[in-house]
Amino acid sequence: MAERLWRAFWPVLTVLLAVAAPIHAGLDAHFAPGLRAPWLLGGAAIVVVLFLDGLRRLRWPRREEALARIDARLAGRPLAALADSQATGGDDAATGALWQAHLRRMAGASRAARPVPPDLDLAAHDPFGLRLVALLVFVTAVIFASPGAAPGAGGTGARPGQTLAAGPAWEGWIEPPAYTGRPTLYLADLPEGEITLPQDARITIRLYGDGGLRIEESVSEAGEAGEPFTIARDGRIAILGEGGAEWQVLMQRDRPPAVTVPGPAETEASGRMSQPFAAGDDHGVIAGSATFTLDLPRVVRRFGLAPDPDPRPALTVDLPMPFAGDRSEIEESLIEDFSRHPLANMPVIMTLAVRDAIDQEGQSAPVEMVLPGRRFFQPVARAVIELRRDLLWSHENAARSRDLLRAIAHRPEDLFPSREAWDSLRAAIALLDEAMAEDRLAGAEAEIADALWEVALELEEGALANALARLERAQERLGQAMRDGASPEEIAELMRELREATDDWLDLLAQNAEPAPDTTDQPQSGPDNRESVTEDEIQALMDRIQELMEEGRMEEAEAFMRQLDELLRNLQMQQEEGAGGGRSGPGREQMREMQETLRGQQDLSDDAFRELQDRFNGRTPEAGEGTQGEESGEAGGEAGDQDSLAARQQALQAELDRQRAELPGLTGEAAERARESLDRAGDAMARAGEALEEDDLAGAIDHQADALTALRDGLEQLGQALAENERLGETGESYARSEDGSGRPVPERRDPLGRQTGDSGRHGGEQAMRDAPDPARRAQELLEELRRRAGERSREALELDYLERLLDLF
Repeated sequence: MAERLWRAFWPVLTVLLAVAAPIHAGLDAHFAPGLRAPWLLGGAAIVVVLFLDGLRRLRWPRREEALARIDARLAGRPLAALADSQATGGDDAATGALWQAHLRRMAGASRAARPVPPDLDLAAHDPFGLRLVALLVFVTAVIFASPGAAPGAGGTGARPGQTLAAGPAWEGWIEPPAYTGRPTLYLADLPEGEITLPQDARITIRLYGDGGLRIEESVSEAGEAGEPFTIARDGRIAILGEGGAEWQVLMQRDRPPAVTVPGPAETEASGRMSQPFAAGDDHGVIAGSATFTLDLPRVVRRFGLAPDPDPRPALTVDLPMPFAGDRSEIEESLIEDFSRHPLANMPVIMTLAVRDAIDQEGQSAPVEMVLPGRRFFQPVARAVIELRRDLLWSHENAARSRDLLRAIAHRPEDLFPSREAWDSLRAAIALLDEAMAEDRLAGAEAEIADALWEVALELEEGALANALARLERAQERLGQAMRDGASPEEIAELMRELREATDDWLDLLAQNAEPAPDTTDQPQSGPDNRESVTEDEIQALMDRIQELMEEGRMEEAEAFMRQLDELLRNLQMQQEEGAGGGRSGPGREQMREMQETLRGQQDLSDDAFRELQDRFNGRTPEAGEGTQGEESGEAGGEAGDQDSLAARQQALQAELDRQRAELPGLTGEAAERARESLDRAGDAMARAGEALEEDDLAGAIDHQADALTALRDGLEQLGQALAENERLGETGESYARSEDGSGRPVPERRDPLGRQTGDSGRHGGEQAMRDAPDPARRAQELLEELRRRAGERSREALELDYLERLLDLF
């Protein structure tokens, strides 16, 4: 009944509310003359029509409909079942008994019947929500109608004898500038007296009625009375008259932003720089820039730099800003590669500037520096880059640069590793000739500079890449010849080709090895340094391979070929570490010592294998044959006076245990894998020592092979862990010193949300999120790392294929 009444008469109630709302609010008093009566009569007529239509559509619910409504809520419709009668089988006793059982079950289910609540939702009958609109209008009229206003009397007007609405006869708002992030204040809620407001806050005051109120203020510039005004100075705001108020305003000035340079820039061998900076502002930094200007007095003015430089605008780049979060305190790093810029590798003065929302600017103190750029080590590439620099320095050098470039290209067979590099240089010279002939050097400068850069890059990278390709090809051909049983003459020729390719590759590695910027604490170059020892090992290995092949012992020669490949890979990694700037830090020294231990273990394994061969061949080691192992043990950091293989193995194990104990506390999956691999290496060394004491050379060699594999895995994972923790240290995840007196750095303990455990790290998570690295910069770093690894053709084919597929996604 409620549903049907509501659906039949909701239009009547809607019209009644719509007609009554303006009457209750007193708006009918403002109707045009003669409009109020038609308004009321029209509303009444509509109400009558809708009421009659509702009566016509109204149908009183029948008992059967009510029962069906209840029955629909019950499982199996038991009420309908109780009203049914047996259609067939009335004469069959079994069928009758089954029917009676069914009725008893339905009777039990019908006891769960409950009243069904009415469905008063009219959304399907009133799709435009007219009933809700009418209700909203009526409620608004009830709430905001003037007190004492009778329906039909016009409650909003001021009638004789009636006072104004209750409450203040004025109101005002204070709107701070949007960049401050402060909320709007209601002036009437502020107590009288002294208040502090931000600079440029906007104040709006409205006066109501004829109460004789007026506004006086001395905080803004001169403006029209009654208009909103802004805070420009300390002063007074007063509303004079009955019920007025007065405030003394202290203006909070917006401080200019500040920026500092906390430390020098970090550079990479590729020329990319990372310059840290810190900036702050009371309401947040909006943008910033770094400007690099040539420091001409510090330039060594000779050769191509002797002429006065051509006028060139200062180099300006934007500073990175956080995408989200608070910008009142910023600690970021400017990461750029200026290698191609004319000022690369030149003395410059760097100035950082930041700006806030009202265009106030703050600058850092000038910093003298050499703008980082890529360094070239291949002689011809270095000469091309120097001539490119001279051309960009001054167009007066154009003729000189062209002549020198022609001289370089005169005999390509002596200087250029490939025909393509020579052709590229000739094309760049042709561009320079054409620009000089047509007197348009300024317009073609960028194109010529790009062409010379590509030539130098091809010379620098192509020579090493070609030498490495030749070396890999020579190794592959020699290995195939060994497997196919080639003739001694063919093997000798392939061995000569391998030696030549190895020598060329080692020479190029030496040319490209960038010296460390500070060699005070670094080992001096000499015959006993690590790289020289590695080269000696390579030569000794190739001699041993040739000797075994001449004796027909191809399986042993293949084993030594695998060792040669590992040594070449290690040497390449050493060169890449040197190109990375010779980084040092927690764990780097231990990693170098472990590499020495790895070489010592390799030497010990070779000596054990050599002794096993001698026993198998029935030979007795002659005097002096054991000195090589002892010297190798000295190179691996072990005592050279160990007389037995077992003693040397135990000394290597003890040294590894010491190195593992001195490792810093690193975090991450790579660190865990490194620890597991080093633990396996220590266990394998222990088993090898026991086998050597029992004179089981074959078993010892197997355990030594396991130790070598675990050591290599551990070193690889340790290097990755150190790199990851160094990157974390650059983004704020710094190391903390342990308090146990050991002095070993351990990572700060944090919970899964990045907060430090204990009371001291209660707010660490919020700080970690605020100090999170720039996502765009981090994505660029990851992409560059993928490209670097994909360019290392010495990696396994499966890994290279995976890297290529990753790069295809981006």
